[in-house]
Amino acid sequence: MSHTIQEKQKLLNRVRRIKGQVEAIERALDEEHGCSDVLQRITSCRGAMNGLLAVVLEDHIRNHLVDTDTDEDPAGSATEQLIEVVHSYFK
Repeated sequence: MSHTIQEKQKLLNRVRRIKGQVEAIERALDEEHGCSDVLQRITSCRGAMNGLLAVVLEDHIRNHLVDTDTDEDPAGSATEQLIEVVHSYFK
């Protein structure tokens, strides 16, 4: 079973929050709010999208790209190193 199905409700909740943020950007533009207000809303939305992407990508790495039957030290494994690189990219 795909990890997106297992975590469906959690992911959908994130997407709905992002949808609300995008709608807030649209309202701010429609109501001619100042640049700083619009930029703040955009960066918040971008952060939420990056967070969603990181969660789905991390689960994808853990569930589809690596062999979980190894006896390696999990903290030093290639999986953890790759996930750490992914997280640092989105910061």
